Amino acid sequence: MRIPVLLMARELALGGSERQLTEIARGLDRESFEPHVACFRASGFRAEELRAAGVPLVRLPAASLMGLSTLVAARQLGQYLSRHAIQLVHTFDTPMNLFGAPLARMYRVPVVLSSQRAYRELTPPFGRHLLRLTDRLVDGVVVNCRALRRHLVEDERTPARLVRLCYNGIDAAVFHPCERRVSEDTGVTIGVVCALRPEKDLGTLLRAFAQVRAAHPAARLLLVGSGSCRPALEDLSRALGLGASCRFEPAVRDVTPWLHAIDIFVLPSLSEALSNSLMEAMACGCCAVASAVGGNPELVTPEKTGLLFRAGDTAGLAACLRRLLDNRALRREMAAAAAHTIAREFSLAAAARQMGSIYQSYAAKVRNRTPPERLPSAPPLH
Repeated sequence: MRIPVLLMARELALGGSERQLTEIARGLDRESFEPHVACFRASGFRAEELRAAGVPLVRLPAASLMGLSTLVAARQLGQYLSRHAIQLVHTFDTPMNLFGAPLARMYRVPVVLSSQRAYRELTPPFGRHLLRLTDRLVDGVVVNCRALRRHLVEDERTPARLVRLCYNGIDAAVFHPCERRVSEDTGVTIGVVCALRPEKDLGTLLRAFAQVRAAHPAARLLLVGSGSCRPALEDLSRALGLGASCRFEPAVRDVTPWLHAIDIFVLPSLSEALSNSLMEAMACGCCAVASAVGGNPELVTPEKTGLLFRAGDTAGLAACLRRLLDNRALRREMAAAAAHTIAREFSLAAAARQMGSIYQSYAAKVRNRTPPERLPSAPPLH
């Protein structure tokens, strides 16, 4: 029988969790699963993609996790679960872990899964406490890298039996290598495409670039993204005297043209799970340099698919950049190996198969329910 499953995220616009939810919903085997999607905000291009793929989409009208609108959304969710006989609920981000997972359990959905796609120290203390409580409510917690599995088990005391691994997937039809033309006039472009947030530590990248610029005056630095740190980063660029050699561009929906313009992609994060931006860059044929934190070492194999450096180590990052700027052949060799690895091991099809396998591993709980029960109706609003 086909199992009706409901995937939940706060919104369906830009964002790694939103993209992975969309691709999983589209990629699940329709002979085994009937995917549905629920969110607080049903606008955005991911919503358009889901509708085009024929995936039912329901908007839950919660303005926040507090207040009357949350009660309205909770009642509507209960009605949807009952009407469509949803057998498995999977929440993909923190807001839905806190909202959707407890409600799915309250409405007696047979299987409830949550997700952890970032380190929890990035979550405020009270929210982190609540997430620990949801770990005790769900049947499983899906993570996107082994580093997060360790984090949950060792730091959050999540029972190891609950934690399941499913790597993110990349669309090879969108993210693929192109021919790069580097001349003495244009030089090598070092860059990053990511949200400009504190944990990305992009100041280390600017300082490292300033150290190598004297020996490589034709090199360029490109930062593509939006976020709270942009004004401070622009001030730092001016203070370092980088001038026209450093360029800032806002976040865009289609990042592939920028990735195809970058020769050396640098992700200097202080905290990182499995970075979609790093995966996309590697798939597009960039030579990858990343801090040795979180899931980065699961993507970048030193000396084979890129280089790693200690997080926050400006001198170490500068040494990596010098080596790659001085050795075009090494740069191209590692970039080609990275693109091949992502295409082979981190495809959308592989991610959908793995998530489907996780769902199937819980399917016995659905099949063995006797007699079949109907989900309870949503309680009335008072």
